Amino acid sequence: MLRQIKPRNARSKRALDKKAPKPVENPKTTLFLRYTTCSQIVQDALTDLYQLRIPLAKKFTKKNSIHPFEDPTSLEFFSEKNDASLLVFGSSNKKRPHSITLTRTFGYKVLDMLELNLDPETFRTLAQFKNKKCAVGLKPMLLFAGTPFESPISNEYTMVKSFFTDFFKGEPADKVDVEGLQYIVSISARESVDGEENKPSVHLRVYLIKTKRSGQKLPRVEVEEMGPRMDFRIGRIKEADESVLKEALRRARTSQERPKKNISTDIVGDKIGRIHLGKQDLKELQTRKMKGLKRSRDVADSEDEEMEDMISDDEPVKKPKRA
Repeated sequence: MLRQIKPRNARSKRALDKKAPKPVENPKTTLFLRYTTCSQIVQDALTDLYQLRIPLAKKFTKKNSIHPFEDPTSLEFFSEKNDASLLVFGSSNKKRPHSITLTRTFGYKVLDMLELNLDPETFRTLAQFKNKKCAVGLKPMLLFAGTPFESPISNEYTMVKSFFTDFFKGEPADKVDVEGLQYIVSISARESVDGEENKPSVHLRVYLIKTKRSGQKLPRVEVEEMGPRMDFRIGRIKEADESVLKEALRRARTSQERPKKNISTDIVGDKIGRIHLGKQDLKELQTRKMKGLKRSRDVADSEDEEMEDMISDDEPVKKPKRA
């Protein structure tokens, strides 16, 4: 059960109502933090991810002595204080260098966590690509390439897909303007090989979409790498508890009409219903009586004569009495 707080005045009541669950939740805010020891590579990576997340992002510049997997209470405090359900924590030490920890919360309590170890050799910042950048606040197109992301069983790669989908989701929208589709985020991973000790790395690339004239109605689409370029090795993970995850995935009942079972509409617009019947006994089927199905008189008379002949053959012949 989540802790219930009673408001003491009207101001605190408005603040609690703003944080209360809603049928349609507010867009998730991401909070960026750093550990007391954090390499410059991790700081640049956090800055680039922050630039892609603006305006739904907050970034702390001060150092914080936090150990997410050992004691997440500080993360939960910052999550409630800043109303942020996504947290990105950067750290670096001798045992786990260049580490980025992604955290999701539900009810300001840690739901699940994923640790990604950044490869410093292949890392390229957003500023190292000298080309045009996309506008701030646009939603990207997401591409997950690789069989590990399509596993029916929850594992590290399905968590990577879920985390980055939440990270780049942005504000919900019913309609999308084609002019707003300016960049694409590609996340790929190759299939694992039997006998391999290290798990396949996760490659994150960001491409800028360009449309050029093609001499036809549809333009020619080209992509150019915009940055950042990141390669991750998956580290520690903390999966969500089943009961808490079930509670987090619940949806509020709205006034929208729920779909009816076994009723559909075809292309023309006609309503089609499907009826499921049990097994019918054709012996008890009541048919309609028609004159055409009755026997004719000739057939009936011939059958009666045959019956009389059979009866006369069976009866013994009576002898005449003598006078």
